Amino acid sequence: MTVQPDFTTALAREAYEAPSAAERQINRHRRAFSDLGRRLRAQPPRFVVTCARGSSDHAASYGKYLIEAFLGKAVASVGPSVASLYDTCLDLRDALFIVVSQSGRSPDLLRAVERAREGGALVVGFVNDETSPLPALCDVCLPLSAGPEVSVAATKSYILSGLAFLSLVAHWSQSEDLLDAVEALPTALEAARDLDWRPVFDSLVLARSLFVIGRGYGLGAAQEMALKFKETCRIHGEAFSAAEVFHGPLALVGPELPVLALGQGDPSAATTRQAVARIVGLGGIVWSVLDVEGAGRLPGVPDVPAVLAPLCELQSFYMSLPHLIAARGLPVDAPAHLNKVTETL
Repeated sequence: MTVQPDFTTALAREAYEAPSAAERQINRHRRAFSDLGRRLRAQPPRFVVTCARGSSDHAASYGKYLIEAFLGKAVASVGPSVASLYDTCLDLRDALFIVVSQSGRSPDLLRAVERAREGGALVVGFVNDETSPLPALCDVCLPLSAGPEVSVAATKSYILSGLAFLSLVAHWSQSEDLLDAVEALPTALEAARDLDWRPVFDSLVLARSLFVIGRGYGLGAAQEMALKFKETCRIHGEAFSAAEVFHGPLALVGPELPVLALGQGDPSAATTRQAVARIVGLGGIVWSVLDVEGAGRLPGVPDVPAVLAPLCELQSFYMSLPHLIAARGLPVDAPAHLNKVTETL
C-alpha cells in the first residue's frame, strides 16, 4: 500500500517535495560541489569538524561516516558553546569546518563560524536560508535549495543536508559509486515516498518511550527519527548504535518498549541483525528494515545503495509521521513549546 499524503499539513507537503528538491540541489550546485572537491584534493585538510544543532547535527552524523569511510579523514563535532559561551578559539589550522543550518541565524553557530575562521579553518556552510547572516561568514556556501519550509519539524531540509554531505564526499573522493548514488537519489526518494509505515505507527499510538537503532551511515537517521518522535509525537524516543545498545540500554528492553531498527546493505548489517535478534529474544517488540526472524518488517527500497538507504528510510518515515501525530491527538504542524527558528547562545 502506498501513502496518500494529507496535503492539509505543511509537514506532509514538505516531506513530499523532498525528491524534487533533491533534484534541484543536484542540478543547481553540481559545479560548485565539483569545484570544492577539486580544491580539497589540491589542499587536503588534516581533519574535518562539523558544527550544527538538532536535525542538522544528525545530518552531520551521516556526513561523518561518509567522510571517514570514503576519505579516511577523522571527523569531530564541535560544540558551538565553546566559542559562544567560553569564547575559546580552537586551533583549526588545516581543518575543514562544515557548519550546517536551516535558518543560518542562531547566534551560537554564527559565533562558532567566526571563531573557526580565526582559528585557521576553511569554513564551508550548508544553509537553506540564503538571506541569513551565515553565508557571508563562510569561505564557501553551498545552499541546500530545499525551498521554504514552514513546518516546525524539519523534513526535506534534513534530507537535503544529507545530500549535501553525500555530494561533497562524492566530488572530493571522485568515487564513481558515490557520484552515481548522488544522481540516483531523487528516484530512490520517490520510491521511498510510496512505502507505507503507517501499520507500524499504529502500534505506537499508545507508546510512551521507544528505541531507534542504526549503525554507520544509518546512525544519523536513527537520531533524527528519535528527535521527531519527541518533538511531534511526545514519545520519548532514544537513538542508539546497534553496537552501543548492548552497553547498558539493553536493560530497558521488554514488551513495553518498542524498537525500530534501521539498516543498510553494508558491513554494519550483520551486527544490526544480531542486535535485533537479541532484542527479540528478550521479548522486545521490534520493527526492522532488515529481515530478522521474529521482527516485524519496516518497508525499504529494494537494492538501494547503502549510502542512500538512511535518506530513503527517513523519506518513508516522514510521509507516515503525520498519521501517528494525528492518531495521538496532536497538532501536526505546531509541536508544543517549539518554534521553527531556534536561536541559542
